[in-house]
Amino acid sequence: MDDPGYETAPAHRRLSNALREQIAAGHFRDGRRLPTEFELAEGYGLSRQTVRRAFHDLVAEGLVYRVPGKGTFVSEQGTSRLRRLGAIEDLTNLPSDTTTEIVAPLRRRADIEAAGRLRLDSDFVSTLAYVRRDAGTVFAMTIVHLPDLGVHLPSEAESELGTIGVRTIIGVLEPHLVTPVVELVQSITVATAPEEIAQHLGCPIGHGLLRADRLYLDSDDRAVELAITYFLPERYTYRTTLDRW
Repeated sequence: MDDPGYETAPAHRRLSNALREQIAAGHFRDGRRLPTEFELAEGYGLSRQTVRRAFHDLVAEGLVYRVPGKGTFVSEQGTSRLRRLGAIEDLTNLPSDTTTEIVAPLRRRADIEAAGRLRLDSDFVSTLAYVRRDAGTVFAMTIVHLPDLGVHLPSEAESELGTIGVRTIIGVLEPHLVTPVVELVQSITVATAPEEIAQHLGCPIGHGLLRADRLYLDSDDRAVELAITYFLPERYTYRTTLDRW
C-alpha cells in the first residue's frame, strides 16, 4: 500500500481497502467465499467488530453481499463497480512528473453557489486553489471547495502558500473520511480565462480553456469536495475509452 495516509486510516478502512484490492485482483471469482469475520480477525489482528465494519463498507458500495449461515460473496456488480471506482482512484493520484503548488491557502468564505452544489445548509465553504505542473510546466489550475472545514485536511495539506504536493486534495482527504468516496459527478465545458486564472496559467485574459467540474460523493451520498479545474487546451488532452462490459 503506497498511500502515505494508509497507516493513519481507521483499521476498518485499511481492511476494507485490502479486501477491495483482492476483489479487484480476482481472488474471489466464480462464487468463492470471502474469509469469515473470525478468519480476518485472526489474520489481521483485529477485533470482530472492526472486521464487521469493513464488511459493512463493502456491502454499502455494492461490492459484496452476505448470506446468513453461508458467508460473504462478491456481487454480480462487484467487478464492474470496481471499474467505476477505478476512474475515481485515477483522479486521487497524479501521474509521475506531475506536481501541485498551492497558490491560494485554505480559507473560510461565503460562496452561495459552491455551498449549494455541496448541498450545505449554510452559505460558507472552505476554499483553496493550486496549479498543476507536468515536468515543471503549468497546465491547469484547480479551485477546491470543501464543506466548511467539516472534515479537516491532514497536516500535509493544510494549504500553506507555495506547498508542493504529488496528490490532488481529494487524494489527500479521502483516506481520512469516515465513509469512502464512491461516486464522481463530472461535467466538462469551455470557459474563458478571468484575470486571476490567466495570471496563474500564464495565458492572456479571455483565453479559451477547458473547464472540468468534479463533485465527489461518499457512500452516504454526501458531497465531500467540489473541484473546478481549468486546463490549457494546448497543453492538455482529455480522452475517454468506453467499453461494453
